Amino acid sequence: MIEGIVKTASLLLPTASSSVSAIPTVVPTPAEYQVSTSLGDRTLWIVFVAMSVVSLAFYAMAFRVPVQKRLFHILTAFITTFAAISYYAMANKDGVSMNHIVIKEDHKHTPPTYKDVYREVYWARYVDWSVTTPLLLLDLSFLAGLNGAQILVAVVADVIMILTGLFAALTADGTQKWGYYAIACFAYLVVIYQLAYHGRAMAMSKDSKTGTFFNAIAGFTLVLWTLYPIIWGIADGSRNVSVNAEIVCYAILDVMAKAVFGFWLLFTHDSMQSTSITLEGFWANGIGKEGTIRVGEDDEGA
Repeated sequence: MIEGIVKTASLLLPTASSSVSAIPTVVPTPAEYQVSTSLGDRTLWIVFVAMSVVSLAFYAMAFRVPVQKRLFHILTAFITTFAAISYYAMANKDGVSMNHIVIKEDHKHTPPTYKDVYREVYWARYVDWSVTTPLLLLDLSFLAGLNGAQILVAVVADVIMILTGLFAALTADGTQKWGYYAIACFAYLVVIYQLAYHGRAMAMSKDSKTGTFFNAIAGFTLVLWTLYPIIWGIADGSRNVSVNAEIVCYAILDVMAKAVFGFWLLFTHDSMQSTSITLEGFWANGIGKEGTIRVGEDDEGA
């Protein structure tokens, strides 16, 4: 009789093979840190040294020509000088901040989880670009012979492009990020219009050599500049590439767009008289006696 009771109880109690499924559990996703490693750090130091050496070379080239003809030399040397300072700051981790992004991950049978992503943003790079790209535009504008209004429009559009790119890199909201990105791309189109349309027309009106040279160096610059927003989109924008890859890509572009551009411009400028700009007056001679304040002298007839 006892055996019968045990058998009956075993039929009523649930066993391990019961159809009741296990309660799903949610495991928190650990935070992800996207930072540079030794590869990225070494790249920053290498470019700092390269930009410093190139800057010294540009200053040396400037001293080989009269002060009246140093406009292109000074502007180009300033470009690589600011770039060297920027890379020094980034290499020392002084121009870097962390951008915190929260990514929502939906699941089929469990509640959504949230992933924290921390990515390094090298804001010193944007400070560099906000100074060096207007200087580079001045090089191209003076080479083509653009007027003051056209130069102002190109420079302001360029600054808008850089600042909105910085805002996009620092924001955590996806909608705002790509909104800033769209504004930056529109501003870049304005820069392209000023150089490709007005700049080309003005350069071709000078002579064939100047026009050909401007078309080549401006086209080279615009191709490189077009690659910057592409890299931004897959790096800071969508975070599909590592910080190391971002650093290496930007380093290659910066060297090409600043150092290589500078040597090409200055060597060609020195060999072509048609591209030479001579500045007299205050640039070469300073402030003369005319217009200065005289102290202790009485005006005639006073």
